Amino acid sequence: MLRFFSKIRKSLLDEGKAARYIKYAIGEIFLVVIGILIALQINNWNEERKDRVLEQELLLQLKDEYQSNLKELEQKITVRNKTIASAGKLLEYQDDPDKRNAKDVYTHLNQIISTPTFDPIVNDIISTDRIKLLQSSELKKLLTSWTRDITYVTELEEEYRFYRNDFIRPTLTNYTSTRSRFNQYFKDGMMDDFFLGDELVVNFDLGKSTRKQDLNILFEQSDLEDHAATAALWSNMINEQSYILRKRILKILELIENDLR
Repeated sequence: MLRFFSKIRKSLLDEGKAARYIKYAIGEIFLVVIGILIALQINNWNEERKDRVLEQELLLQLKDEYQSNLKELEQKITVRNKTIASAGKLLEYQDDPDKRNAKDVYTHLNQIISTPTFDPIVNDIISTDRIKLLQSSELKKLLTSWTRDITYVTELEEEYRFYRNDFIRPTLTNYTSTRSRFNQYFKDGMMDDFFLGDELVVNFDLGKSTRKQDLNILFEQSDLEDHAATAALWSNMINEQSYILRKRILKILELIENDLR
C-alpha cells in the first residue's frame, strides 16, 4: 500500500503537476490522521468496555459488603432497643419494690451491660483508587464519607463501654451474685444477640448461687437508678446515629442496584 502511494507521488512530481501533488499529499495526510483517530477510538472503546466490566465486579462486591453491614447494624440497633427497655424496667423496679424478682432483675441487669459494637466492612477502593471505576458521582461521594460516618457511631459506643466498665460493672459485682447473673445470661440466650448466624448453639449452665441475695440492697444502696438512666440515654443516642447510618447504607445499596446490569 505504501509503495502504491509512493508511486503516485513520484508520477505526479515527474509530470510537474505540483498543485495536484499538494492536494494528494494533503489527502494522504488526512487519511493517515483519520486512521489514527479510528485506532484511538477503538482503543478507547476497548478500555471503556474493560472498565465497565471491572465496575460491575466492584458493584457486586460492594453490594455484598453493604448488605452485610446493614444486617449487622440492624442487629446492633435491636440489641440497644432491648437495653432501653431493660433500663426502663429497672427504673420501674426502683420506683415499685413489689415488682422486683431475682430472675427478671438479673435479666435486665445483664442487658444494660450489653455493649454491642458495630464493626462494618470498610472497603479499600479509595486507597487503591478503584473508586474511579464507578460512574455515579453520588455513590462515590457516599463511599468516600463512609469511614467518617461510622466514626460517629463507634465513638459513642466506645464512650458507653468505658462508663459500663468503670461504673456499672463494679456496682453489680458489689451487690449481686455474678454466678447467678451469668447463669441467667445464658438461660436467656443473650449470646444469640452477638451472632449473625444460627450455626452456634450455646448450652452453658453455671447453676444458681446458694448464697442469699437481697436485691433490695442493690436498689437502695447503689447507684443503679443512675446507671439504668445512663444506659437508656446512651443506647438511645447511639441508635439515633445508627438510624442515620442505616439510611446511608440503604441509599448506597439503591445506587449500586441502579448501576448493576
